[in-house]
Amino acid sequence: MRVSCKNSTWQLSDLIGGGGYGQVLEAQSDSGIDGAAKLVPKEPGAERELLFADLKGVRNVVPIIDDGETDDAWVLVMPRAEHSLADHLEKVGGSLDVGSAVEVLRDIAATLADLEGRVVHRDLKPANVLLLGGHWCLADFGIARYADVTTAPDTRKGAFSAPYAAPERWSNERATAATDVYSFGCIAYEILEGVPPFQGQYIHDLRAAHMHGDVPHLVSAPAVLAALVEECLYKSPGARPNAANLIKRLERAADQAASPGLAALQEANRAQVVRKAAPVRAESIEQSEQQRRAGLFDAATRSFTRIAEMFKDALTTNAPGAGVQAVRGGGWEIRLGQAALTLTGPKPTAESTWGEGNRPAFDVIAHAEIDLRIPTDSYGYEGRGHSLWFCDAAPTGEGNYQWFETAFMVSPLINRSARQDPFAFDPGTEAAKALWNGIAEWQLAWPFTPLTVDDLGEFIGRWAGWLAAASDGRLSHPSSMPERRPENSFRRR
Repeated sequence: MRVSCKNSTWQLSDLIGGGGYGQVLEAQSDSGIDGAAKLVPKEPGAERELLFADLKGVRNVVPIIDDGETDDAWVLVMPRAEHSLADHLEKVGGSLDVGSAVEVLRDIAATLADLEGRVVHRDLKPANVLLLGGHWCLADFGIARYADVTTAPDTRKGAFSAPYAAPERWSNERATAATDVYSFGCIAYEILEGVPPFQGQYIHDLRAAHMHGDVPHLVSAPAVLAALVEECLYKSPGARPNAANLIKRLERAADQAASPGLAALQEANRAQVVRKAAPVRAESIEQSEQQRRAGLFDAATRSFTRIAEMFKDALTTNAPGAGVQAVRGGGWEIRLGQAALTLTGPKPTAESTWGEGNRPAFDVIAHAEIDLRIPTDSYGYEGRGHSLWFCDAAPTGEGNYQWFETAFMVSPLINRSARQDPFAFDPGTEAAKALWNGIAEWQLAWPFTPLTVDDLGEFIGRWAGWLAAASDGRLSHPSSMPERRPENSFRRR
């Protein structure tokens, strides 16, 4: 394929590789210059790479020597590099000696220092570090942005390379120069140890490791260099060294001939780095867990609203004479005859609500309840209640959250009756006892039954029948308890 660019016409041929947003092809100009042409598809946000065609005054950046476009892509022509850092590491067996590693890192740090305050790369990784003219240079600014830009039509905020992504990328926060420093730390760790600091078979494993995991001990680096790498991998962006500081410390790390006393001092400093990292990591864990639960509670509220509206509309459509009123928190109450059916709004569930050692095998984010009340009959019976929990209780559903319906009862071994049977429990000690494997005073009276907006027919029909019976005095205590067997309906430890 021939492409006419600003400075020359280029013949594009074999595929070299793929960048973050486009293919890279061998290129040769009509005058015989060899290059590499990156084809950036004309997709929303992809044109931002064109902003970085000229980064004047920035050391060790792969330059753009020509540019043009085709019908469906922008074309960026660069000098042909010898190879990428990723290819180099694969060729030499995965890691470099300390001296070679420091040479690579000094080149990258120089680029980051020049970019600081101007551009955030946001996708720093070995595949984007190329050997060109004797220096290791950064390429592929496809998801980079100017450092002072806070909003844009398409910043590709969710795009990153998982093994090298800083915690703030996983939590969808604004990327800063410190984000690139974290990725620099991941590269430094990999070229010293042969593997990235965090690994995982699944994306959620990498997310958890980057956000909360301890950095494995660096065994292939002197203490001063190991401490620097570990500081780059701090969870808190504000605690990481800046790029200018990286250069100074790498210069010191290049001198491996430290005296025994200095070596001991370096190791003591490294131990202090590890100790300082602990509270930062603990704070990061707490904050990210709060963010996770807040996001899930928002999802729970939205889902609950749809379920509650469909439930209410079905009942009132078929019983237009019923009285309806709102209940604080997003719920409602329907009165028909002598019955009152109440659906409470969702409340957030704190992890501490279970008490020490009582937390079940699954995670509860929010809870609500359905309460059907009737005048007390001659046996002291007042109706029934069911719990609604937003959780990942399914036996094979860890991490998959939705609303579940369940209910509780007094154990047959306990000589005690309840005015409501079955009844609802909020998450807590009593509910935890019902979920234990052993014998307790409470037990489940209804299986954990998932509620989905597109499959509420059985749920609505069942409660409609109970409301009809309750409205004219026909609702009575269930003939047997539990009414439906709850075994194997939820995940146990």
